[in-house]
Amino acid sequence: METKTVVKVGSRKSQLALIQTNSIINHLKKLNPNLTFEVISMQTTGDKVLDAALSKIGEKNLFTRELEIALEKKEVDFVVHSLKDLPTALPEGLLIGCIYKRDSPYDAVVMHPSNAGKKLEELPEGSVIGTSSLRRAAQLSRKFPHFKFENIRGNLNTRFRKLDEDNKYSAIILAEAGLHRMGWPDRISQVLDKDTCMYAVSQGAMAVECRNNDPFTLGLLSQIHDPETVIQCVAERAFLKKLEGGCSVPVSAFCEIKNGKLSLTGGVFSIDGTRGRIETVSENLPDSYEEKEKPVISPNGPREFAGIVGNEKVSVATLEIAQKVGLGLAQLLLNSEAKDILANAKAETAAAIIAEKQRKEAEKMRNGAEKVTSNGH
Repeated sequence: METKTVVKVGSRKSQLALIQTNSIINHLKKLNPNLTFEVISMQTTGDKVLDAALSKIGEKNLFTRELEIALEKKEVDFVVHSLKDLPTALPEGLLIGCIYKRDSPYDAVVMHPSNAGKKLEELPEGSVIGTSSLRRAAQLSRKFPHFKFENIRGNLNTRFRKLDEDNKYSAIILAEAGLHRMGWPDRISQVLDKDTCMYAVSQGAMAVECRNNDPFTLGLLSQIHDPETVIQCVAERAFLKKLEGGCSVPVSAFCEIKNGKLSLTGGVFSIDGTRGRIETVSENLPDSYEEKEKPVISPNGPREFAGIVGNEKVSVATLEIAQKVGLGLAQLLLNSEAKDILANAKAETAAAIIAEKQRKEAEKMRNGAEKVTSNGH
């Protein structure tokens, strides 16, 4: 097996992405003091396109593709992602080599300074709530139909600036984990429970993606693979993959392991939040998560579950149960009116993507015409 002394790590350039990448590296450094880690940062499509809602851009790998290309070209050995940004179908030859112990998966409310200390239910009718997520807007509009939900894009620093300085938004909704990683827990006014807003699939978990034929990196990453997080995320990603959902449709989840049982709750909502269906599936887990023998890596790479590699920390039997729970929940929803809700949401999103492309094309033509007129003078 190949050995290395320098490990090249791919990351997005945003402050939060680099914080996440360095937290993974620091843990690996403690376990492998002989290794040197070199961070190679880059911008992704999602970082560059900031004038449209994520759901209107029409790409599934907005925050990952450039990093994955670097992996495929062997310019980096692994890349660190927020797992919720990673599509459920990965490019051929790539997999999730490990999932780090999950931080809070919940959403948090950050208030405009004039509303400091308040909760959503205390805001007046007509308050504008900023979120880039259809999932959040759909669920919260069910609870707070008297609010207006408007898109807000950009990295966390940009969103905070828009909130504090534009005086447009009464509050914005962000992932609690990201706020803690950035060192801003003092700005959290409220954490939303599952009855108010279930979280995104894999929210709060960091994933490390690598090549499936790189045993050195797979072995390195297996040291920080967190069993409980892996089980939850296999179930959640299997659920989302079966639904063929993503950031373009309002799909949410809530997963827990309690008293030896894995329970997964999933919700599908219309984009305006007026329709929704929520179901739960549970299964008992084996007494021990661990594999009794080290798994054999085949010529096609290690076995995967929803793109996540299995290793000796979690048994194949356990991961099969997790995958079964996710697939079973998706099928339960697809056998109900959720199938129609999902189809309508996808159709609405597809129409919005076309409209956004037409808007950009018209803007491009208009700018071109203005340039010609200006040059003519």
